[in-house]
Amino acid sequence: MSDLFPSQAKKKNETYNAQDIEVLEGLEPVRRRPGMYIGGTDENAMHHLVAEVLDNSMDEAVAGYANRIEIILQPDNKVTIRDNGRGIPIDNHPKYPGKSALEVILTMLHSGGKFSNKVYETSGGLHGVGISVVNALSEELIVEVARDKELYAQSYSRGHAKGKLKKMGAINRRGTSVTFIPDADIFSTKAHFKPATLFRMARSKAYLYSGVEMRWSCDPSLIKGDDQTPAEAVLHFPGGLSDYLSSTMEGRDTLTANPFAGKADLPDNQGKVEWAVTWPDDGQGVCSSYCNTVPTPQGGTHESGMRSALLRGLRSYGEMIGNRRTAAITGDEAFGDACIMLSVFIRNPHFQGQTKEKLVTTEATRLVDQVIKDHFDHWLVGDSAGSKNLLDQLIFRAEERARQSQAKDMARKTATRKLRLPGKLADCSQSRSENTEIFLVEGDSAGGSAKQARNRETQAILPLRGKILNVASATTDKLRSNQELADLVQALGCGLGSEFKLDKLRYERVIIMTDADVDGAHIASLLMTFFYREMPGLINAGRLYLAQPPLYRLSQGDKIAYARDDAHRDDLMQTTFSGRGKVDISRFKGLGEMMPVQLRETTMDPRRRSLLRVVVATNANDNLADIKETETLVESLMGRKPELRFQFIQENAKFARDVDI
Repeated sequence: MSDLFPSQAKKKNETYNAQDIEVLEGLEPVRRRPGMYIGGTDENAMHHLVAEVLDNSMDEAVAGYANRIEIILQPDNKVTIRDNGRGIPIDNHPKYPGKSALEVILTMLHSGGKFSNKVYETSGGLHGVGISVVNALSEELIVEVARDKELYAQSYSRGHAKGKLKKMGAINRRGTSVTFIPDADIFSTKAHFKPATLFRMARSKAYLYSGVEMRWSCDPSLIKGDDQTPAEAVLHFPGGLSDYLSSTMEGRDTLTANPFAGKADLPDNQGKVEWAVTWPDDGQGVCSSYCNTVPTPQGGTHESGMRSALLRGLRSYGEMIGNRRTAAITGDEAFGDACIMLSVFIRNPHFQGQTKEKLVTTEATRLVDQVIKDHFDHWLVGDSAGSKNLLDQLIFRAEERARQSQAKDMARKTATRKLRLPGKLADCSQSRSENTEIFLVEGDSAGGSAKQARNRETQAILPLRGKILNVASATTDKLRSNQELADLVQALGCGLGSEFKLDKLRYERVIIMTDADVDGAHIASLLMTFFYREMPGLINAGRLYLAQPPLYRLSQGDKIAYARDDAHRDDLMQTTFSGRGKVDISRFKGLGEMMPVQLRETTMDPRRRSLLRVVVATNANDNLADIKETETLVESLMGRKPELRFQFIQENAKFARDVDI
């Protein structure tokens, strides 16, 4: 009970007073809590030390004062970063007499030349803690500064100067060189600088600023195993991010011939932005973003601006060319499926935390969106063929994602209760799928006749109301909300799109049974289009059929025959009914007008009926040209563009004979 009533317990800290309050000065807070400054004490955090020093050199390059940076990795975790910039100031600081500006920067938090825009318009080091943190967490750090043709040097250990700044003599170069070894008391003894990681860091910086040349050097003994990192390399990429994207996409197919790439100034002199975007054919996208050359692996507001620009651009282009299905595209397709390189240079950026992994500058969203959207619109219009292909593929991916989501929702809904089949389905009594078949019939009238004519054990009947939705021209939302198709999918039980599972099909055969007239042929074509687009695996497995109901009944005395069409009728008149006597010919207006016994013996009885199996070209056994021809034909006859259907009619009207209108 004493824990619940502290006043009755003897407390260990009852002498807590002012003398117990610690004030950490200088760099001691960094050594006590390194995670606050570099995100931890593991190997990743240790690599962040290199990034902090490298960012300072990159700031000099971006500001136009340096064009060369060297990174040298030596044994025992020793790293040197050298640039040919202006060099850190070495004169005495006016606020701290007797201390050089160099020593102030290295030993005091929040000191530096980047708190205003006087020295750097844009910079990656913002808080004045970068190099001082490196100094605090290094067992040894040596800095050399070449200014005014004189070389100066000073040594540090664990944040403290080991002596005064020394003048080393004349030298014919300029810039800053920082050599340091991370403190083994802070970092894990197993932590080591990885050549591959540092090389990638150097290469990405070279891509981010085309005006800088990175010189990489690594002791060969540090490159082990399968590591392909070169011992020496000069990294310079005049093409900037466009070169970066090309290197990462090497060997991969893309939806457009050329990437969407460029650079531009941000409005109101707020900075600049550079980008390179492409959409890989495999849909495996990735975004690498940077702000002031600092990597932002967690993204941020600049990525939000890019996402908005791409999505709005694609949708507006779709509206311009009359493709209403573009509304199905979401940010997942526009942004998530793309390989994106994005770099912004802005004044006074705000990051989430000292490790700067996420940009949170609110204004960056609007600025990036505004600039990139305009350029993206021009790029889309400039390559209409490539843009149309891009749009079509992204629409397909969007609709496929929607289908998968719908299928998962259905699976979740049915996981806790027995599957409920459509109420108008007259299912067969056999529980196994072997030898069973489902007839898709046109309307309740035909459904009534078919239900009376069927074999109840093995034959199921699903009446469909009128002409179903044309899935080749419908949006995903319309497809998902169509009750007739929902009933059909539920009855078959095998799923749609990528969720299709042939072994889940509840019947061995799916038979389309429509009237033997123009309307029936149209309904059959709509159903075949649905299966071709949404369940191609069912067709490829040879499980889809067309019934062949008769159009005519011919009788003479006790002699009766059925004709599928006019040609078949004429043939019967010359063969079966070639003798004398009147032949009664009646034309069926539809399956619903046939007597059940007639429907059974002509169309549904497996012993006497004839079925047409639906087949299409497949990669396994047909020419690729045939596959393309099939897709083109479906798109022309069933797609959104009426001009393609008109063209087909014009080209093939001369072949039409005895048209049933």
